[in-house]
Amino acid sequence: MKSFLYLLLLVCPAIAFGQETNTETIVRKVADNIIQNTSFKFINSATKEKYDSTKGLASSADIKADSKYNKWAYVNGVLAIGMVQTADVLKDKKYSDYSQHNFAFIFDNLNYFETLQKAKTPRVEYGSVFNITNLDACGAMSAGLFDVNTLAQRKDYQAYLERSAAYILTKQMRLADGTLARPQPRFGTLWADDMFMSIPFLARMGKLTGDNKYFDDAIKQVENFNKYLYDPATGLFFHNYYSDDQTNGVGHWGRSNGWIAMAQVELLNNLPANHPKRPELIKLLLRQIVGYSRYQDQTGLWHQLLDKPDSYLETSVTAMYTYAVARAVNQGWINEKYIAIAQEGWKGLATKITANGELQDVCIGTNMDTDIKFYYTRPTELNDTHGLGALLLAGTEVLKAERKK
Repeated sequence: MKSFLYLLLLVCPAIAFGQETNTETIVRKVADNIIQNTSFKFINSATKEKYDSTKGLASSADIKADSKYNKWAYVNGVLAIGMVQTADVLKDKKYSDYSQHNFAFIFDNLNYFETLQKAKTPRVEYGSVFNITNLDACGAMSAGLFDVNTLAQRKDYQAYLERSAAYILTKQMRLADGTLARPQPRFGTLWADDMFMSIPFLARMGKLTGDNKYFDDAIKQVENFNKYLYDPATGLFFHNYYSDDQTNGVGHWGRSNGWIAMAQVELLNNLPANHPKRPELIKLLLRQIVGYSRYQDQTGLWHQLLDKPDSYLETSVTAMYTYAVARAVNQGWINEKYIAIAQEGWKGLATKITANGELQDVCIGTNMDTDIKFYYTRPTELNDTHGLGALLLAGTEVLKAERKK
């Protein structure tokens, strides 16, 4: 009997240590953990009192959303996209119901916070809903809200989406050639992250309205970001480009490369099948997939700094890359043999999910620096929201590939 158990340990270590290997079970475990840990309450940050609604509360800047999942933050836009896809793939509407509940919780309480905003109260919860000043404040959340509104069909959601689209098209800072940029850390800096903070939403608006201006802008961003950030020496992308001295940043940071991959996929998801730019866009995506496949660790994971194997293995980029490859294969954009990259990525991710469905080794929110050590030493956080939406997208796309077999 002992020898049999020893053999089982050698052959099936996942079973021996209780690690879940069934893809649908893993996806459900992660999504259910998110649902269970979303309070749908407000908290007075000074008194710690909690409330189901802002109705009847005295005006106070101390009133905040209690749960990180109820915040207006770009990561929760990605999470909404992931939850809606999870509901679709698993045929279980509790996941899309969750995202509908989440946005309803925000919008149904906006009047309280708008009053504070109009009174010029500092640090108002949901302040960026009323005053859009950057892509982080609107782009990814708009993409998530867009997917939710296909189900909810609320006029106030649609009004916000139109306002957000107008901001991206007409007000966000750009370089002379139309490339989206930011005034920090130096004026005219390109952030790879901004591909996802703009393109997925623009592509959705193009599909909804049939207006090519949205597709044209989204395609311009893909082409220009590839021009400024792609590094042919490595096959990877730099995190940023400084237009003031026309130089790239110091690192091939994982998650920034992941944002690029996901943004290109989201554009292809929504672009008309006969669009003349589709073949070019698929080639750019395949170039990136082949490039980053060369840096995949034998665990299936990728590193915080993709070409620096002495940097830690990081899960948000792994989820993003896994989703991008699996989606491209499932849609028939690239050769089916590439699915092996996603399969190994998913195996690696499965080892980083705890028994109760939390994702380990997620790099926290990250700025940029001219010192490579900045990226090496960026902390990780258990179940940081930067990894969760991408994880659900990766898992459900891998599950679709498994079902095809």
